Amino acid sequence: MCCLLKGTRERREPVHGDDVAAQQPATTRAFDRRRFLGFVLAAPTLVTAAELVPAGQARADVPSPDITELIDLNDVMTLAALPTSGLITVRVHTDGTVSFALPRAEVGQGITTSTAMLIAEEMDVPLDKVRVTLADARPELVFNQLTGGSNTTVATYTPVRVAAAIARGRLLEAAAAVLGAALTEVGIRAGVVTGPSGRSIGIGELAERAAALRTRQVSTELKPSSLFTVIGTPQRRIDALDAVTGRKKFAMDLTVPGAAPTMVCRPPTINGRVGSVANADEVRAMPGVTDIAVITTGVAVRARTFGQCIDAVRALRVSWKSGSAQGKSDESVLKELASAELPLGSLPLTPSVEGRFTFHFRSNSALETNCAIADVRSDRAEVWSSLKAPIVAKETIAAGLGLPLDAVTVHVTEGGGSFGRKLFFDAALEAVEISEKIGKPVKLMWHRADDSRQGRTHPMATSRVRIAYAGNTVLSYRQRHTSVATDLSHGFGEIFTALAAKLPVAGLGFSETFFQLSQSMPYDFGVNSRLLNETDKSFNTGSMRNVYSPDVTCARELVIDRLASKTGRDPYRLRRDFLKDDRSIAVLEKAADAGRWGRPMPDGTAQGIALHSEYHSVSAVLVEIDCRPETVSRPIRDGVAGPRVTKVVIAVDAGLTVNPRGLEAQMMGCAMDGIALALTSSLHLRDGYFLEASWDNYFYTRQWNTPPELDVIIMPDTTGKPGGAGELGVAASMAAVACAYGRATGKMPTTFPINHGTLSFEPKPAVPPVPQSPTDGLDHAF
Repeated sequence: MCCLLKGTRERREPVHGDDVAAQQPATTRAFDRRRFLGFVLAAPTLVTAAELVPAGQARADVPSPDITELIDLNDVMTLAALPTSGLITVRVHTDGTVSFALPRAEVGQGITTSTAMLIAEEMDVPLDKVRVTLADARPELVFNQLTGGSNTTVATYTPVRVAAAIARGRLLEAAAAVLGAALTEVGIRAGVVTGPSGRSIGIGELAERAAALRTRQVSTELKPSSLFTVIGTPQRRIDALDAVTGRKKFAMDLTVPGAAPTMVCRPPTINGRVGSVANADEVRAMPGVTDIAVITTGVAVRARTFGQCIDAVRALRVSWKSGSAQGKSDESVLKELASAELPLGSLPLTPSVEGRFTFHFRSNSALETNCAIADVRSDRAEVWSSLKAPIVAKETIAAGLGLPLDAVTVHVTEGGGSFGRKLFFDAALEAVEISEKIGKPVKLMWHRADDSRQGRTHPMATSRVRIAYAGNTVLSYRQRHTSVATDLSHGFGEIFTALAAKLPVAGLGFSETFFQLSQSMPYDFGVNSRLLNETDKSFNTGSMRNVYSPDVTCARELVIDRLASKTGRDPYRLRRDFLKDDRSIAVLEKAADAGRWGRPMPDGTAQGIALHSEYHSVSAVLVEIDCRPETVSRPIRDGVAGPRVTKVVIAVDAGLTVNPRGLEAQMMGCAMDGIALALTSSLHLRDGYFLEASWDNYFYTRQWNTPPELDVIIMPDTTGKPGGAGELGVAASMAAVACAYGRATGKMPTTFPINHGTLSFEPKPAVPPVPQSPTDGLDHAF
C-alpha cells in the first residue's frame, strides 16, 4: 500500500531532524512520497522509529475486472503491518555500529542483507557496520511479524528507511553542536561526520549525545533514488562467510543449559495416535536415554546424543491407532477431488480449447528439518525455533500451557530454508509438550523421514481450464481449481479476519480469499473466472512456495499453448499480443530475445515460454528441454532421470531491486523449484502414508537435471518501489518446462510431476519410522 506522512507541507530542500519545520513553505501542497514523520525515542543512545499512515486503497483507479489489480495479498499484508510500523527501531551504538531487530524470519532468502542495505544507504554508514538480528515474538506488532507472500521488503522498505533517516538527521544535529558548525555545513560519509575545515567525528561518539530524554515526533526526508550508492548495487550476503564456514547458528547449534537431544517415534500412517508402548522400561534403560514420554504425536525420546535417540526410536515397540488418512491413496484422493470440482459451465457456442491437469502431493520439507528447543517451567516457558509466524506460536503455546502471554518467550532463530514450512510451528508445540511432560529442557529434531511422512505437504490438486475464442479474439477464460484443503491457520487467516470489512472479497472463506488475492490474470482474455474449491482436511498441509500459483499458472500456460496450436499462431507471439501491460510485454520480449525464441532445434528437443505476474512484479521464463530417448533413459541409481532442462532464461521485473545479486539467487532457486515440480518432485500416497522417507527418494532437482545454462536478466526499474520477488519465478519456471515438454513430445502433459508414475526406489518400511542409516554412502553420490 502507498504510505504518506501525516504532515501537510512540501519540502523544497533536504534537511533533517527538527530543523525541517523552519524551512517549509506555508502553503499546503501535494504530498511528497519521500517526506515522513517519525520518532526519536527516549533511550541512553540514539533510537529512532517511523510513523506511517495509509493513503487509501491501493490503485483503486485501475479500471480492470481482475481483483489483484485493485488489491492483492501483498497489499493486504502491507496494510495489516502498517499500524505497528513505528514499533520497529534503528539503534546507534557507541562503537559506531547500527543495529536493527528485523521482525521477519531469515530462512535463506537474504532479507537480513537487503535490510542492512536500506539502513546503510539512508544513514551513509558502511554495510559491515550494520547488524541485523531477528526479533523475538512481539505480540504488540500484531500483523507486522509474519513472513510470507514475498512481503518483507515491500512492507519494511519505507519504515526502515524512515527510522534510519531520522537517525542520520539526529547525528548531524549532534555533530553540528560538537563541531560548532551550522547544520548545512556537516555531512555523513562512511559513518563519519565531517564539518568545516575537515574536522570529523564518528557516529559512535555521537550516539549518546544524539539520544533523546523523552520521545518526540520529528520529520525527515528520504534520500532520492538518484543519490543511491548502496540500494540497487549487487552485494554479497552479510552472512555468507558464516554460512560457508559453519559459524552460522541455527536452532540445533544453540547451547541452552540442560537441553538434551530429543526425537519422536512417529506412527506408520498420517496422524496416527499411540495405543500402547510395550517396552518403555527396556528402551529407557538403553545407553544415554534419559526420558521417554507419550505425547500427542507419538513417543518422545530424550538422550545424550541424537544417535542414541535414533537407536531408541528404532527399538520402541508401539501399537498405533488409525490415522486421519487411513487407507487413502493417490487414486482415492483423486476421486474425492473429482467429486468436489466446481462446474466449468456449458460449452460455449464458439470454438474453445481446454485441459484438465493433476498435481500430486509434494513435500514441504526444507533442507533444515523441523526442529525447536523448549524449556518449560511451572511459571514460564522459553522456546527457540525458526518461525515465520512467531506471534501466533507464542499465543498458542501460552494458551496451551495456561500461562500469561508475557510468561512465554519465543526466540526466532535463522532457518535453513522454509518454502512455507516454517509458517507452522509444529516442532515448537511438540518441544513444549515434551518439556512440560518430562520437566526438562529439550532440543527436538525431526528426522528426515518424519518431515517426508508426517510433515506438511503441498496438497494434491486438479485444475480445469477452458478458453473460448472466435478468430483472433479470446472471449472468455474459465478455471476451476480443486485441492485438498490448504491449512492457513498460521497467521494469514487472522489477517483476513481482521481486515474482512476492508477487502473486496468479504464473505469468502480464508482459502478462497487467499486464492483470489494471489492469482493474477496478465492476459486480456475477456470474461475471466477463477474459482477454488477445497476438500479433505485429513492431511497435514502447508502453503509451499508460491502456494496455488505454480499449479494454476502451469495449467493456464499449457492451455494457452494449446490455443496457439489450434489457431496456428506462435506461442510467444500469442502471449505478447494479449498481455495487458507494458511491464509484462517487456519481460516476455526480453526472455524471448535473450533465449533466441524460435531457433531451430533437433527433434525431441524444444523451447517453452511462460509468464507469471504477482505482487506488483512479473517474470517471464524461457526454457529448452531435451526429451530424446538417450536423455530420458539415462541410468540413475535408485532414481528416475527423465527429460533434462538444458537452458533457462529468466527475465524479471520486481520493481526497485534492493540487492540485484540476491534477486538473481532467488530466481535461480525459483527455476530449480519449477523444474522439480514439473518433472520429478512428488510424494506417493499408499495406504494412508507417503512412501518417500528421505531426500534420497524425494527427487527435488538434482545435478542430472539441472540446466548447464541459466541466465537471469533483471529489468530496469520503472516503478520506484519494490515488488514481491521471493516466489516470483516458481510458477513461470514450472509452466515453461511443461510447455517445452509438450512441444518436444508433441503431447501436452496433464499429470505433474511428469515422472510421478515411475516409482524408481524401493520404499523404506514405516515401522520403525526412522529408516536404517545407509552404510555405503562413500561408494556413490545421489
